[in-house]
Amino acid sequence: MKILFVHQNFPGQFLHLAPEMQRRGHECLALTDFSNNRTGPIPILKYKHESPQPDPAATRLGRNYTLMSDRGVTVARAALQLREKRGYVPDVIFGHSGWGETLFLKEVWPEAKLIVYAEFYYKGRGADVGFDPEFDKPSFDQVMIAQGRTTHLGQAMLHADGGLSPTKWQASTYPAFLREKIKVIFDGVDTEVMKPDATASVELPDGRVIKAGDEVLTFINRNLEPYRGYHTFMRALPQVMAARPEAQVVIIGGDDVSYGRPAPQGTTWKKHFLAEVEDRLDMSRVHFMGKVPYPTFVKLMQITRAHAYLTYPFVLSWSMLEAMSAGALIIGSRTPPVQELIEDGVNGRLVDFFDVEGWAAMLTKALAHPSRFDDMRRAARQTILDGYDLKRICLPQMVDFVESFAPSAA
Repeated sequence: MKILFVHQNFPGQFLHLAPEMQRRGHECLALTDFSNNRTGPIPILKYKHESPQPDPAATRLGRNYTLMSDRGVTVARAALQLREKRGYVPDVIFGHSGWGETLFLKEVWPEAKLIVYAEFYYKGRGADVGFDPEFDKPSFDQVMIAQGRTTHLGQAMLHADGGLSPTKWQASTYPAFLREKIKVIFDGVDTEVMKPDATASVELPDGRVIKAGDEVLTFINRNLEPYRGYHTFMRALPQVMAARPEAQVVIIGGDDVSYGRPAPQGTTWKKHFLAEVEDRLDMSRVHFMGKVPYPTFVKLMQITRAHAYLTYPFVLSWSMLEAMSAGALIIGSRTPPVQELIEDGVNGRLVDFFDVEGWAAMLTKALAHPSRFDDMRRAARQTILDGYDLKRICLPQMVDFVESFAPSAA
């Protein structure tokens, strides 16, 4: 088949799938944003998208659709050039629906099968919107805004021949009639890389070396922000550190905002919540490492005695599953994305997202009595081996899914 991958930050979710399809003899091509400088084995073509910000007063709830459909138009024009100048016609298009890139591709290639990566469908109630009243007080306006943000996602699925979601809960956010098109397959965890290692060690910014067996508490997000529970974790930290005077706390994440609103002007969420508790922390034992290379992340998950993972009801982080695969003890938030993977007391522990006292108590217990949780660590890795292993399970399933759209399979 000729397969066109479309993703503004390619490879994104196609990191493993695209090279595997190429290895199997399919002719693969990627279309991505001009600003994306990532390289890899897949030939890449770029589109240049420059869209003026719409006037909020004029567009109101349509502002998000204006932005997404503008990108969709840019991508469609690039696709039209591909067809008219090169005669390129893919058999299958696989694109992420989140930024509007797939909206008009069927108008260029009506004969192609279109698959969209259906990561999340915004909801006015029952998901992230209004979940955390400290930053997002529930209101009917918020409900309408969230519904307005689904316009391009619904349109993308309406025109698609199929969709792929990484988790059952994320697929469940889509309306029932669209959900019928969606297959649930996780992106996959490389369990040969993410595996326990009793010899792992990491040098911290202050020169201290931590190793497997040490009393280490970890917290990792792409960016440190409320959507991933950074505020709850930091508020629990003074009690944990007071109770465990030998514990080392390693925090990984950037200062930007991935989801939700920005921090108050002049600061970052990292600084904002650190300032709230800093006078009650032994900062010589708190290690902010920023964003780290992947091998460092792997070693930290092999070292950690307790790994805190929190999220709003939203997209689940790959890092939680990778931590499970490495044999880390997950202390997770009792929110639907986490509950799909973690059964409390079986392969990890769950704590209410907002229960600061509960977090402090559970993290302290995990640090104080590591041997009590050995069965949960083993069960966590087994969960990944049994259902989320990249090479044995997820990648073969994704390959079969994409190949089911081949012209000969129709």
